[in-house]
Amino acid sequence: MFEEMNHIEGELTARESKGSSTSEWLRTNVDGRDLRDTVYVTANPQLERNRENWDVDFHEVINVWLDEGWDEDTGTVLADTMTETAITAHEQFPQKRIVVHYMQPHYPFVSSDTEFDKEHLASIESGEDEATGENVWAQKFTGELDQTRSELWDVYTANLEYVLKHVEDLLTEILGKTVITSDHGNYVGEHASPIPIREYGHPRGLYEEPVTRIPWLEVVQGERRQIRTGVTNEISKEIDTDRVTERLKDLGYRG
Repeated sequence: MFEEMNHIEGELTARESKGSSTSEWLRTNVDGRDLRDTVYVTANPQLERNRENWDVDFHEVINVWLDEGWDEDTGTVLADTMTETAITAHEQFPQKRIVVHYMQPHYPFVSSDTEFDKEHLASIESGEDEATGENVWAQKFTGELDQTRSELWDVYTANLEYVLKHVEDLLTEILGKTVITSDHGNYVGEHASPIPIREYGHPRGLYEEPVTRIPWLEVVQGERRQIRTGVTNEISKEIDTDRVTERLKDLGYRG
């Protein structure tokens, strides 16, 4: 899918992800590593959800999802917000690696005029404190969702195209080597095994190609930057666990 949708020039290969979910991918890539040369700009709350369980040592973590970066209308962090924050981080930390963790193509499908992917937010509008209900992929798997596999594929790929346009904007501001990749893949109706049923989403414990084969696009523009390791700039910040849970539910994760 990525190869078909991508228009960014670079050397494209495929890699094997270390996880089939964001939390698993984060744990296997950051837990116990010295990443004081890296700034993590993220739209995903999973790192904060697991802070107490992992030994995390970034130079700085910028949680875009926490306050102003969150878009209440769609229940996610928009790609243009991530790009703007990443450019600012690059300017602030010119000698650090920048990891920019966009949410898209993860639903909600912000580039499509759809409502079924945002219905779990309706509970907030009705006066409840948190979003409730199953996510899109779980609804499709159980037969509760009427959209066809083809319709889901169309809005999913449109969401990828949407985020790639904003990644292109980011590349105009950052020189050196950039890698465009993903934490994991996603079933959109492919047959899983050992039971040949059509699977959706990225269920934990399944490690087949649709969820572990990820793109690895290397883009080199100008001279490589000089990266330096420094002391961590992170200040111990008390982030309300209820806020983390709320954001994850907005994004369709189970509490």
